[in-house]
Order: sequence, then structure tokens, then C-alpha cells
Amino acid sequence: MTSAQIRQKFIEFWTSPPRNCKEIPNVSLVPNNDPTLLFVNSGMFPINPYLSGQPHPLGKRLCNFQRCLRTNYDEMLEIGDNRHTLMFEMMGDWSLGSFTKREQIPWIMSFWIDVCGLDPRRIYVSIFEGNEVVPRDDEAIEIWKNTFAQYGITAEFSEDITKIPANLEQGQNWKYRIFPYPKKKNWWQRAADTPGELGGPTSEMFYDMGEIAVKDDQYHINDDSGRFIEIGNNVFMEYRLGEDGQWYPLKHKNIDFGGGFERVVMIVQGKKDIFETDVFEPLLVKISQLSGKNYKNNGQENEFTRYFRILADHSRAATFILADGVVPSNKDQGYVLRRFIRRLVRFGQKLEIKDNFTKYLAEVVIDHLSYAYPHLQQNREFVLSEIDKEETKFKKTLDGGLKEIQKLKSSNQNLDGKLAFYIYETFGFPLEMTLDEFGIDDKQAVNIEKEFNEQNQKHRELSKLASERKFRGGLADQSENVIKLHTAHHLLLRALQIVLGNQVKQRGSNITGERLRIDFNYENKLTDEQLKQVEQIVNEKIDQNLPVKRIEIPFEEARKIGAEMEFGQKYPSVVSVYYIGDSLETAFSKEFCGGPHVASTGELRQMGKFVILKEESSSQGIRRIKATLR
Repeated sequence: MTSAQIRQKFIEFWTSPPRNCKEIPNVSLVPNNDPTLLFVNSGMFPINPYLSGQPHPLGKRLCNFQRCLRTNYDEMLEIGDNRHTLMFEMMGDWSLGSFTKREQIPWIMSFWIDVCGLDPRRIYVSIFEGNEVVPRDDEAIEIWKNTFAQYGITAEFSEDITKIPANLEQGQNWKYRIFPYPKKKNWWQRAADTPGELGGPTSEMFYDMGEIAVKDDQYHINDDSGRFIEIGNNVFMEYRLGEDGQWYPLKHKNIDFGGGFERVVMIVQGKKDIFETDVFEPLLVKISQLSGKNYKNNGQENEFTRYFRILADHSRAATFILADGVVPSNKDQGYVLRRFIRRLVRFGQKLEIKDNFTKYLAEVVIDHLSYAYPHLQQNREFVLSEIDKEETKFKKTLDGGLKEIQKLKSSNQNLDGKLAFYIYETFGFPLEMTLDEFGIDDKQAVNIEKEFNEQNQKHRELSKLASERKFRGGLADQSENVIKLHTAHHLLLRALQIVLGNQVKQRGSNITGERLRIDFNYENKLTDEQLKQVEQIVNEKIDQNLPVKRIEIPFEEARKIGAEMEFGQKYPSVVSVYYIGDSLETAFSKEFCGGPHVASTGELRQMGKFVILKEESSSQGIRRIKATLR
């Protein structure tokens, strides 16, 4: 099957009886209303507001494909092997208090075997081993045993996670297929141990590839050897954290399944290299044309294989980030994008590609994936222009960085982590490139890398670029202040339209418990008078104590009544709309939104008066306002 066919079959499987899920749209890589993430990093992100019980417009059974991105430095260094990518697609299905693990486990097994054609004798699973707070997931063990039995396989549980077959041949009749893992591996919760947080055991599925790619100290299904590839994870959200720090069973239990699309395609297509699937093959062909080099020699990796993989991965990631409206910059998402493009340029040089090339790789991504992501084609000219401009800009910096390194080497300057990080920050050189330029061996590299990572972490904290949670607040935890500021955000957008014109649309958002932030399209800096008018309108609407109401209506009807839509967002056929006012016809504000919100605007006065803290430029043609209630 082609990747397009696998994509189609997954959606058909979950939307057909007896599963009857509804397909929900994928959302932008850039989170609009969550300050905890730079980029969407899981398929679960679009349904976060609904996990606590708020009804989803399409019901309790959902499925989709979601584009995701990883941005940690250590994850970036993984790129170059046969199975890791920074941008990936998650194939997901969810039960919001509807079906249980007794249905989910047999269903996902059926998809793997009956639809994808995987060999059930190469499938192994993990479950939560339990601890002093939550018991071992014995229910999952029994369901997995029964499910394997449906395919004529005896599947036993073993406390010893190393009890795996020596090879594929032995695995054909191997009985130990279910293994326990601790909380670090097989427990999910959305964030830190905050009262009200949801959590639960997980059950991951692995496929035996038959070969060890990387030597490890101990071999088991969840090791780092590359022999067993994780193809999916069932998250059983069965608990809520109480005020006393204990986990209590949920009345309505949720299920989240996420499967790595690229890895599944690799296995279905009989490959052992994710980049040799039809997801990436067009990129490898283009890179070979541009460089005049081969990806492999007679099926074996050569000195250029890693560079091909980095270019293929980074070009896809950069294209998707650009298509979601991000431009290269020195902060937040733009900073991550800049790193990707810089690495593209440098590793293109290692393949001896002389002329600008990144736009040609972006063209391949757009042409190959627009069938699934139409916004790629819609933003084609913007993507190609921006990536080419950044390449031209960095090539000047790159030459200067190489000269600086030669200068340091000629003066016998010893490389340490601080100097490596200086070179990285000043010239955009990745650590491994600096190590290579200085001729550092593996033994020396250990200490340099440790110090480099320390410097990198300090920088992340200072620049607020870490992927981990940057605030305890955010819509994810639905704190009172965040909910109030979320409602104020709706009032602010409408006030801006009244003062500046209805052409003003939201281009980004960030809400914490301390303040809100909105990005919107407008060419000029706002005057003091305009800012005062905006503040006055918002405060008037707060004092009027207008009701805040939620309705679910067809998408086309919501569009006709003028409900505001999030930039770059796709919507299902039925949508959730919040309006502020006595009726939909006379409402002050109407927006597509999943919530939550206060019941009436007067509640905002409990935090104080609406105040604009700062107005500034975010990027070309985009202004940014930070405001709060105090």
C-alpha cells in the first residue's frame, strides 16, 4: 500500500461500524491558545479541552491525522538514523467516555493485522507495572491475551522484560509477549502533579524488525537498539489527581490512541529505513539530483546517508512550519525554524550542493503532501520565498563562522562547551558540526557536549524556548484566571475590530494566568488614543455583565453569521461557537472556540480592570498586544 492508501484506510476503519468515529480536522503546528508549547507535539492536542468532560461538537468517538513537531536539541541530534524524524504525523482515535479498552485493544489489533497486513507474531506489547498509588493494569493483560488468542497466538505475561526471542524465527512461536514497565514508560498525564490533572496507564505496541541497529546494555521491547519499533500507544485516561495528591478513578474514562504514521508506512511497505518509504523517497531523489551523490551504495549506508536524512527531515519540517505562517526569527517558533534551515544549509554544503537548494526541497514537500494538507499549496509562494531568503542570509553567516573557527584553531584555542555554544549562537553551527570542524574525538566530546547542553538549557530558560511547560497556567488546566483572560481575549479582538476595522483578524494567541497576548494583522503602530479606545470598549462590556453562551451549529451557518475563525485552522461540519451578548443576532462577539469561558463578563471584574500592558510589532504586518485584568 502507498502512504496515501494507508492514510485513507485508517480513517475508513475508525469511521465505519462498529467504531463509528467522526473525523476531526488537523490543526496548525502553532498552538493558538496554549502557552505551554511552542509547537503541537501530539495528536491529542486538538481535543485537550474535551478530556475533562466538555462535549465535543462531533460527539464522543473521534479520529484524525495530526501534524506534530519535536524541537529538543537531543531529539535533533537523533536525526540521521533510519527511524527518527522531527516532524511526524500522528494517526489517532479517541473515546471521550464512550468505548473502553475492551473494545480499543481488539480494534487496533484488527487494524494492524486485518487492514495493514502486519504479522501478529512480530507484535509485542507493554503495560503499566503499577506502583504504591495505582495498581498494575491487569485488565489490559487479560484483554491482550484474549486478543492475541483470536489470531491463534498464545501470549503470556512476563515480569522479566528481557524475556524476548533471540530472532524472528524463534519469535514465531514465542509465548512471552506482554511486559510491565514503570511510570516513566507506561503512564501518561498531561502535565505536572497539579490537582485536577488527568492521567492513566498506557499500553504500547512494538513490532519486531529482526535486527539490532544500535548495541544496548540490555535488550527488551522498549530499548534503544532499534530492533523493536513502537507503532502505537493506547492511553487509558482513567484517573484524576485529587487535592490530596492521590489518583482517583474517573467516572467517564477516556481513551487516546496515537500511532506514528511514518513508522507504520515503513513496516507496511516492508522497509527497514523510514526514509526509503514513499513518504520521503521523492525528497531523496531530489537531493541526489542536486548533489550528484547516492543515498546508499548497493543498499548499504555510505558517508552521505546521514546528510540525506537530515536534509529530507528538516526540509519537510521547515516547509510545514512556514506554511503555518511562521517566519525565521530570533525568538519562539521563528527561532526553531531558523535552526532547521541553518542545518539544512550546512549539511547541504557537506553534500557539496553549491547553489541555493532549500526551495527545491520545499517544492517537493508541497507537491507530494498537498493532497493531505491543502494549505501547503495555498501558501506555496510564501514558503518558497521565505526559505530561499533565509538560505541566502545564512550562507553569509556560515562563511564567517567557518573563518572564525579556523582563526580559533590557528591560535590553538581549546574547544569547550561554552565556546561551542558561542559558535552555535553566533553563527548557527550545530554542536556536532563544531566538533567535526575542531577534529574532536568521541572521548573529548563527552565533556564538551555536557557543558554545551548546560549552556543550551540556560539559554532556553532565559529565552523561554524550552519545549517543556513554561507556565503552570494555560487552557489545559482551566484555572479561573486563564478562563477569565480567555473571555477578555474575545472582547479584545472585537474591540480592535471596532477601533481599527473589521479587516483585523487574530494571527496568534497565548494565555497564562497572569496575562493574555494576541497577535493580529495591522500595518501600523497603534496610537495612544487607539489603545485607550480599545481599553474603554472592553471595560464597558465587562461592566455591562453580558452573558457568555455556547452553541453547536453547522460550520456554514457559523460562517454566515460572521463568527470569527482562528487563522490557519480547519473546522469540522459542526462547530462550537461562543457568543457574548443577550442573543446571537445582537451579540457583541462571536467566535469559533472550544472554551472554556465565564458565564458572564461581569465575572472578569473580580480580577480587576482590563489594562493593555504593551503594544509592539510581532513580525511584518503583524502587531502584538499584551494585556491583563488587574
